Amino acid sequence: MSGSLLDDLNPELELTVDALLEEAKKKTGLSDFGDDGFREGLSVLLDSLNNEANLNDFGRIVAGMTLTTFLKNRLQVTEDIKNNPEILDVKIEKPIIIISLPRTGSTILHKLIAEDPNNRFLTTWESNLLSPPPEADTYETDPRIGMWDELLSMAHSVSPGIEKMHPVGARLPEECLLLQAHDFKSQLFNYQFDVRGYNNWLEEQDMLPVYKTQKMLMQYLQWKNPRARWVLKSVGHIWGLKEIFEVFPDANVIQTHRDPNKAVASLCSLLEIPLAIGTDKVDEKGVAAHWAKSWEKGLRKLVDFRDSGAIDDSRIFDVKFDEFMKDTTGMVKRIYEYFDIEYTPEAAKAVQAFMDNNPRDKFGTHSYTLEQFGLDPQDIKNRYQFYADRFGLESKFGL
Repeated sequence: MSGSLLDDLNPELELTVDALLEEAKKKTGLSDFGDDGFREGLSVLLDSLNNEANLNDFGRIVAGMTLTTFLKNRLQVTEDIKNNPEILDVKIEKPIIIISLPRTGSTILHKLIAEDPNNRFLTTWESNLLSPPPEADTYETDPRIGMWDELLSMAHSVSPGIEKMHPVGARLPEECLLLQAHDFKSQLFNYQFDVRGYNNWLEEQDMLPVYKTQKMLMQYLQWKNPRARWVLKSVGHIWGLKEIFEVFPDANVIQTHRDPNKAVASLCSLLEIPLAIGTDKVDEKGVAAHWAKSWEKGLRKLVDFRDSGAIDDSRIFDVKFDEFMKDTTGMVKRIYEYFDIEYTPEAAKAVQAFMDNNPRDKFGTHSYTLEQFGLDPQDIKNRYQFYADRFGLESKFGL
């Protein structure tokens, strides 16, 4: 393990499949990437990065480093599992999985439930730096924490203001997007770069192999640092609810909801910040139009699945944003009761302490409107009305 992640920055690295694979092999001394299914996604992503993303020099360096990190992880995890096949016998039981349209309160809900000491969640540092598997005794002092904080500090200096929209830190709960990125079929890349062609391709992919990879990586991470249950979250899960229940048949699923006019506007405002890191010109209106259409498509797929009868709809607990904001700690307790999970005094105390220490406007507020991204509120209201009607949401124009 190098002393700094910045050591992996390579301005000369070409964004091609062959160059990235060779870079990862050179960095690790390994050559077995495991199942070859990841190669198609990597190829499609690189095509979008090279031909659509309008990357500047810094963006190309960041993209190269990011993709190399995931490839290195594949090599190292494959080697570790070959040497320790018992990792694949680790049980993943009754995970709590939060699915959501972006900007619907899912992040704060995820963090609150993660405060329960009985729960296991993905942290930013371990999701990016998988090997060696984290161990319980050194989990809070692992040197990778400092390495990732160093990288985040650099990101903050390049993109000030990101904390207003989405607090980040090496120890904070992270989304499943990072685990799925190891198959290069992940919404993660769409939030880092303007790769609309890649996203259009991703929407049509079979996600079952991706969730199988995610489960394997969860087994890997849990091997030496177990808890009673996992608590997971991802905006990308809207596209994979069917696959979630196939891979995690005993999952306890939560779906968060918000007035779609507000959620779409907030998402567009969020995306312009990370996208600006890697390009000198963000096509704000083009990106907004793309995502407004993409998330409508994703929600229609999710609603169709929930209405299909393939699973009992009572398996999913629905959380409305406004109700959650009025009584956050009470909502957490309701969720535990709904899924028949013991809400221990230690969990309740930890959840309350988090709320006391993290008021909603801790990092300031952020203003936005649909119009500033070239979107018509009436159009968004009409297109998402099926979703508002399905879950009893009031769709307004005012933000």
